[in-house]
Amino acid sequence: MGLKGFVEGGIASIVAGASTHPLDLIKVRMQLQGESHLPNPSLQVCRPALAGNVSISQAVSQPRVGPVSIGVRIVQSEGVAALFSGVSATILRQTLYSTTRMGLYDILKNKWTDKETGNLPLTSKIVAGLIAGGVGAAVGNPADVAMVRMQADGRLPIDQRRNYKSVIDALGQMTKQEGVGSLWRGSALTVNRAMIVTASQLATYDQVKEMIIEKRVMVDGIGTHVTASFAAGFVAAVASNPIDVIKTRVMNMKAGPGAEPPYAGALDCAVKTVRAEGPMALYKGFIPTISRQGPFTVVLFVTLEQVRKLLKDF
Repeated sequence: MGLKGFVEGGIASIVAGASTHPLDLIKVRMQLQGESHLPNPSLQVCRPALAGNVSISQAVSQPRVGPVSIGVRIVQSEGVAALFSGVSATILRQTLYSTTRMGLYDILKNKWTDKETGNLPLTSKIVAGLIAGGVGAAVGNPADVAMVRMQADGRLPIDQRRNYKSVIDALGQMTKQEGVGSLWRGSALTVNRAMIVTASQLATYDQVKEMIIEKRVMVDGIGTHVTASFAAGFVAAVASNPIDVIKTRVMNMKAGPGAEPPYAGALDCAVKTVRAEGPMALYKGFIPTISRQGPFTVVLFVTLEQVRKLLKDF
C-alpha cells in the first residue's frame, strides 16, 4: 500500500506539473521583476530588439506588467516553445519532490487514521503535510533550482544567458561551475515552502472533501473533487507566495568567481526586496500563482482520484 501511494501521487503530479508549466513560468518571470542588480532591467519587459532603445531610468519607471502581457511578450520575443522552457526540470522535480510528498503523506495519513471511526483530525493532516513536504523538498531541490533557472533564462541579456539544453545539462553545469552545493541553493526556503504548500494543499483538500460528502452537499464524484481542489489551491497560494518569491530570487541569483552575490541569504533577500519594492513585492506573481495553483491542484487531485480507481485492485 505504501508503494502504491507513491506511484499514484507521482503519476498525478507529473501530469499536473507538465500541463500547467507555462503558468508557472510566467509566475517566475513576474516574481523576478524589479530586481535592482540586473545589468539592464528593461530586458525584463521589452523585446530584445527594442531593449537597446530604452534607457535604464525609463525601464525602472515602467509599471509592472501583468501575467497576460508577460505571456504575450515571451511568445513575441522568444517563441511559443519558450513557454515550456524548463519543462524537463519540472517533470524531474515532480518525479522527485511530488512523488515523495504525496506517497509519504498517504502513508502517514493511513497510519494515523483512527481504525474504528476512520477519522483523522485536521491537525494530524497538517502535521502529515508538513513532514511529507519537507522530506519531498529536500529530495527534489536540485531539480527545483534547475527549473527556476531554465524558466528565468530568457529574461537575461543574451550574453549572460546560461542556455541549458536540458535539466541534466543544467545540473551538470551548475555542479561544474558553482560546486555541488549550488544544487541545494535556497534549500531552506524550498523546504519551508514545500511544508506550507503540502500541509495547506493536501490537508485542505481532504478536509473540504470530507465536509462536502458528510454534509451531503455533493456525492464523492468529480464535482466534489474539483470544488475541494480549488479550495486547496487558493489556500496553498495565499500561504506560500511570499516564500516562493524569495525562493525564486535566491535560486536565480548569479555571482561570478570572487564576486559578491546579490543576496547573502533568504533573510537578506526578503529585507532587500521589501526595502526596495515594498511589502507587497512578496505577493508578486500572485495572480499567475493562483491561476496556476487552481488548475494544477484540480488536475492533480482529479487525476489522482482517477488513478486510484484504476489501481484499486492492485
